[in-house]
Amino acid sequence: AETDATVLILGETGTGKELLARAFHRRSGRSGRLVSINCSAVPENLIDSELFGHVRGAFTGAERDKEGLFRAADGGTLFLDEVGSIPLQAQYRLLRVLQEGSLRPVGSDREISVDVRVIAATSVRLDEEVAAGRFRHGLLYRLDVIRVMLPPLRERPEDILFLFGHFLRELSEHHGVPRPEMEDRFLDAFQAYDWPGNVRQLENLSERIMLTQP
Repeated sequence: AETDATVLILGETGTGKELLARAFHRRSGRSGRLVSINCSAVPENLIDSELFGHVRGAFTGAERDKEGLFRAADGGTLFLDEVGSIPLQAQYRLLRVLQEGSLRPVGSDREISVDVRVIAATSVRLDEEVAAGRFRHGLLYRLDVIRVMLPPLRERPEDILFLFGHFLRELSEHHGVPRPEMEDRFLDAFQAYDWPGNVRQLENLSERIMLTQP
């Protein structure tokens, strides 16, 4: 956490990859902020502008300059969730930023230096994406400096009650309602369940329990 090394977090959807990225950033000592983007939620024709920014008039609808997320994260950390969904051309530009520490906004001829630590995450096998020609092997090598495997919740049952208690404490404060009392058989069933939606499912169920308790 206390280095500037790029981190690649691997794990199923909902395992808490962004929570882990936030923990890395908090421990990093970097002065800037953490900026996050879910790459799979950005249309292919807009990903360059979102990441690297653009200048006014760069394309139809570009009525003003846009900073881009790399510049917004300057001095801090950029978290690229579902990095495997970035289109190939944008992958090339991302690789160049990681190599050179500078970027060129869409439509600009000016290079801008940035100091950004990148933490990437994916729920797909990037080596298979490379073999299929959908992900650049050079970018994979740049991202995969520190690899963290985040197991699904079903493989770490010792975390279930800890996380459940944590969510209940936060939700109790947020909603201003008391924490419910749980019977042992209920907690045993919690630990025996396989949680296909992982930590996200547990958090959502915790809120439902909190808000529907008698």
